[in-house]
Amino acid sequence: MARHETDVAILGAGPIGLFAVFELGLLDLKAHLVDILDRPGGQCTELYPEKPIYDIPGLPIVTGQELTDRLMEQIKPFGATFHFGEMASALTKLDDGRWMLTTDAGTEIVAPVVVIAAGAGSFVPKRPPIAGIEAYEGTSVHYAVRKMEAFRDKNVLIAGGGDSALDWTLNLAPIAKSLTLVHHRDGFRAAQHSVNQMRELVAAGKVKFEIASVKALHGENGQLKSVTLAGADKKEWTHACDMFLPFFGLTIKLGPIADFGLNLHENLIPVDTEKFESSTHGIFAIGDINTYAGKLKLILSGFHEAALMAQAAFHIVKPNEKLRFQYTTSSSNLQKKLGVTA
Repeated sequence: MARHETDVAILGAGPIGLFAVFELGLLDLKAHLVDILDRPGGQCTELYPEKPIYDIPGLPIVTGQELTDRLMEQIKPFGATFHFGEMASALTKLDDGRWMLTTDAGTEIVAPVVVIAAGAGSFVPKRPPIAGIEAYEGTSVHYAVRKMEAFRDKNVLIAGGGDSALDWTLNLAPIAKSLTLVHHRDGFRAAQHSVNQMRELVAAGKVKFEIASVKALHGENGQLKSVTLAGADKKEWTHACDMFLPFFGLTIKLGPIADFGLNLHENLIPVDTEKFESSTHGIFAIGDINTYAGKLKLILSGFHEAALMAQAAFHIVKPNEKLRFQYTTSSSNLQKKLGVTA
């Protein structure tokens, strides 16, 4: 368990959460971001990384991945801390007035301001339809890799045909005792270079690939000993393994945010349009997760909301300091922060 103290805790590392880091950074406010995905970008990189976006000011056409890459470059001067592969599980008000955000990995982030930039909600891994899998979750069945060392010298089974399955096959193969990738067909939705690398490892005998589906899990006290695999011809066999990583995609749900005690309207967070603060002081909502009269679910709108949120957050984080509005085009102070002047 790790505990961190910062100025602002942000739920969601999509484009809106990333731009919030920029606006907060201009005001010397530090941020920690929590996202259940293993990389920044949110829906842009998870759902349509190569889909063109046409309504970002100054960029006639940009893909979801390109926009994320540009935002990451833009916020680099502000040193944000990212907690990827973690889901915000609880939010508690402390006696000193600050908030403590806890994740399912045990991370605690204490901050006077919390910003919910979770898009339509949290990406939740799809649980495979395998009887009794819940008993193994968190011990030998994992939907994300939090620490690679946990898989060292283990017999690892990975199921799936997307980028996550292929990426972790490549990353864990060098440290696992054995690694087997299973997919229901000999075709993948992952980047071709990853597929090529996987096939090279298979040819070298460092990874085993099976065209199969996982039908049953076997073990006790949460620890896997083996699984039952079934091939395309329905023939079944037993495969020994210690750890199972099923990557069957993600669904979007409001998730634990629904239990934060916020006033919700149809699973959205009502906010004012002056600060984009919720009905709970110190908790803001920006992007698709919020609602107000005239709301437009556009990335552009979320950028605007992030800017006004940052101004209001400053007064909460630094109540005894005066906020002086400055333009990046003319302020040598801001330009110095951005590293564009000596």
